[in-house]
Amino acid sequence: MRLRVEAEIKPTEDREKLETAVKKIFPTLQLERVGEFILGESTNVSSFSRLHQLFRQQAILDSARSVMLRRKRGKTTQFMINKQVAFVGKINFTDGESPLGPIVVTLEAPDIDRLIDYLAPETRDGRPIREKSYP
Repeated sequence: MRLRVEAEIKPTEDREKLETAVKKIFPTLQLERVGEFILGESTNVSSFSRLHQLFRQQAILDSARSVMLRRKRGKTTQFMINKQVAFVGKINFTDGESPLGPIVVTLEAPDIDRLIDYLAPETRDGRPIREKSYP
């Protein structure tokens, strides 16, 4: 399993605020600046714990599942979240249509469907039918 998070630092952005936004979603992720980007990678499943929690707190399991399944390619899925919304500790999916650009999240796993099921299981009436564990 591998998590990769990247976000372009726009000329009008404060790098520290962008790092704060990423850390509010992925608090244990170690970030580094590479050129005009902030990058973070992890192979530790605990890196997903806040994301897992936010999907439930915000009641967006169906949306999260739909986005991850739609963008699944082989053993990978990728989605983008709004930087400004992340700064306040929330998730808002985007197609990159934002003046500041998105935070791009790439998930890779030998069984990507199992990882998606863990993060955003199928629901009935907005509640998980059955919570899954990972790995």
